[in-house]
Amino acid sequence: MNRTIRHWDPENPDFWRDTGRRVASRNLAYSIFVEHLGFTVWLLWSMVVLYLPKAGFDLSVDQLFWLVAVPNLCGAAMRLPYTFAVARFGGRDWTVASALLLLIPTGLLAWCVTDPTTPYWLLLLAAATAGLGGGNFASSMANISYFYPERLKGSALGVNAAGGNLGVAVVQLVVPLLAGLAAVLTGLFWMPLIVLAAVLALVGMDNLAEVKTDFASQGRAFKRMHTWVMSFLYIGTFGSFIGFSAAFPLVINRAFPESKASYFAFLGALVGSLARPAGGWLADRVGGARVTGWSFAVMAAGVAGALFGLGAHSFPLFLGSFLLLFIASGAGNGSTYRMIPAIFAARARDAIDTGTAPATALVTAKREAAAAIGIASSIGAFGGFLIPRGFAGSLAATGGIELAMYVFLGGYAVFAVVNWWFYLRRRVLATVGSLATSGV
Repeated sequence: MNRTIRHWDPENPDFWRDTGRRVASRNLAYSIFVEHLGFTVWLLWSMVVLYLPKAGFDLSVDQLFWLVAVPNLCGAAMRLPYTFAVARFGGRDWTVASALLLLIPTGLLAWCVTDPTTPYWLLLLAAATAGLGGGNFASSMANISYFYPERLKGSALGVNAAGGNLGVAVVQLVVPLLAGLAAVLTGLFWMPLIVLAAVLALVGMDNLAEVKTDFASQGRAFKRMHTWVMSFLYIGTFGSFIGFSAAFPLVINRAFPESKASYFAFLGALVGSLARPAGGWLADRVGGARVTGWSFAVMAAGVAGALFGLGAHSFPLFLGSFLLLFIASGAGNGSTYRMIPAIFAARARDAIDTGTAPATALVTAKREAAAAIGIASSIGAFGGFLIPRGFAGSLAATGGIELAMYVFLGGYAVFAVVNWWFYLRRRVLATVGSLATSGV
């Protein structure tokens, strides 16, 4: 079944009104479903670890944090090849394949948790394969970025990402219910949904010919300075979201063991996911760099509030501060992703205006931006590994999580300064073009 669109021009108002909007919306809907399940699988172990001791597994706190961190490490590594797989195989074809790959981690999880004598190395291997779910995000975002005109990319990418990110909240809400019935259900439950998502993507999505025609131009994104600057900033936004989402249930369990409130951990991922499209929408209107700067400031405030909550041993203050942090990280995710295509488009327009590039430079810029999105998503996701391991190191060294929180607080200050230096200073804005008025 060949579903390849040869002509795609979303910047043309007539084309967008007559054809583009309908096709883009259909592809977005199916992409969200697959990406949602990808995040669900990716974060399965963030809740499963809470029930392993009850199921008879004898594991240390450090071992539990490794099971939480390893999926994020592998997911970060998978995001780069997943991004370029879109150019190699086509958005629709790769969406189908990446959905079916999710059957591996869910099947392994179902097998491992049925026997408490399962060796730890096998648990780690099963957790590592959950990283396949993390790869889905990069390919989905890179693919969807081609379908929408520049003025709507922030909102479209925000909605796509939010639908995926909600998988974290769903898995943290549902797994306790499944584990209460039978541990094996924590893996088996998702498998029919994965098959359904693959079938829907097969019959309802499209490949775009322009995505597959110039793999080399996407590779040039590695040479762009802004690719690496934005990748660094994405560690602070998305790395915070996925890292805190993964560690939050265990952190609550260790910081407030008497409260038995780890079930409320899903609220963090929920509010962070819902804030993501708002961040993209706001970036479309006031500029992504401004929204990103505000996000880092609010995340720092959230960390400070959580530290006060720990000092007062107040779970409501601790939870409320973390929810503020999650909201800011979600908004920052949307704004940083909006910045990437805007930066590349602005550079191309400046080159065209000065006669140093042909009119086709905008098409090339879209391909480079799609690749840069994948690179940033991969590097940013490594924050999801660093945060759980940071908590584990802090607990091992001091018996509490305060040390890790102070390190995170300092990190947000660094991210804010980098964002200001490259994208908010007037001199820099003048050299890279009118980025503030083009979505950056």
